[in-house]
Amino acid sequence: MARTLINAPSTARRGEVIEIRATIGHPMETGFRAGEDGKVLPRNIIQTFSCRYNGELVFSAELFSAVSANPYIAFHTVATESGTLVLSWEGDNGFSQAESIQLAVTA
Repeated sequence: MARTLINAPSTARRGEVIEIRATIGHPMETGFRAGEDGKVLPRNIIQTFSCRYNGELVFSAELFSAVSANPYIAFHTVATESGTLVLSWEGDNGFSQAESIQLAVTA
């Protein structure tokens, strides 16, 4: 399981643009570097990242081997109603993880 830091508001006004920021603890090994024994280290990257707001996809990204370790992803969405934001990502070797946060929207 990757260590994850998510920074997002817990409350917002209806129609307000909010920023969601996530830092995912992950080595993001490219598969091109040699290890201490001289053998190429196997690729281990996060391939996809997405955010769903009450089930609706509001952001998605495909990541490639050029992305640094511990990727930082920031994006914006509009607060429309109270609910759940689910951030999920999948990687090599069947790796997948999801984190959710609650957003309370006021009039």
